[in-house]
Amino acid sequence: MRVRLKGLNSKTKVLSDGTKRTYWYAWKGGPRIEGEPGSPEFMASYNDAVSEQRKPAAGVMFSILKGYQASAEFLGRSDITRKDYIRHIKAIEAEFGDLPLGALTDRRVRGEFMAWRDRLAVRSRRQADYAWSVLARVLSWALDRGLVLVNPCERGGRLYRAQRTDKVWTATDEAAFLAKAPVHMRLPLILALWTGQRQGDLLRLTWSAYDGETIRLQQSKTGARVVIPVSGPLREALTATVRKSPIVLVNSEGRPWTSDGFRSSWRKACQAAAVSGVTFHDLRGTAVSRLALAGCSEAEIATLTGHSLNDVRSILDAHYLNRDPALAIAAIRKLETRTQFPDRVPDRA
Repeated sequence: MRVRLKGLNSKTKVLSDGTKRTYWYAWKGGPRIEGEPGSPEFMASYNDAVSEQRKPAAGVMFSILKGYQASAEFLGRSDITRKDYIRHIKAIEAEFGDLPLGALTDRRVRGEFMAWRDRLAVRSRRQADYAWSVLARVLSWALDRGLVLVNPCERGGRLYRAQRTDKVWTATDEAAFLAKAPVHMRLPLILALWTGQRQGDLLRLTWSAYDGETIRLQQSKTGARVVIPVSGPLREALTATVRKSPIVLVNSEGRPWTSDGFRSSWRKACQAAAVSGVTFHDLRGTAVSRLALAGCSEAEIATLTGHSLNDVRSILDAHYLNRDPALAIAAIRKLETRTQFPDRVPDRA
């Protein structure tokens, strides 16, 4: 059986006696491989070269980037988080991989890091902040282990400020989406509004997690376990859904969604329904907002959605409720029913 060796490169040279000879290299520009192709000596030489290449050079940024990716802290993160981290780590490696770790103590290095973030921000402030946070996380991990002396990325602030005060799904948005969206896209909307869960957790939700009365799941981001009583509208939607897979949410072919595939189809469904300015993620905040408007306490909301109490308070305080006129109306109605007004003072003659 022939084994294809990745990166293997060859060069044929003409010797002084006129004969031709082929030399093999582990990769283009790499070390020469000893022995004849296919021989044990050849394989051993190739494997030694590749192993040596994979060893991170000591004393430079590349070494701690590789070390972090092998750490329990990194491996303990969710699959999607690791995927996102690796994407940014590769960008950091390309920019600063050969930076000596000793240079981190130079105050000018922080300026270099910030200039890099500024360049990334030209395309996306949010992604620039994400890349900065990954770099800060790697350096923090290295600092805790004595691999670096300082973390120049501490307290770097943010370039992106989410402004989602009005980013809630209205009853009109919901009705338009349910009327125009394809059938297989309607259940995700209903699930999100009536559970307040993240997109990733809903796309992984299995039928075995639903017992007819409750949905039980463990959130991938926080590890929180939540038990969600199923509402009448959600139960009706689940009952009407044909079970084509062990996974609840499936695409038009009855297969589980990929995250990219779902985002693309969701965007098209919103366009078809003329729903704009809101995302699938906004359904989670909308659920929190609707629960609060229904009179639920912060503790009740947190128990259902899996948020921390601080997160619920932050959402209600800063993002979703501060411009909702329904709250003002409800407040006045409560005041009217609970306040005893004194008799009117008669008009003076």
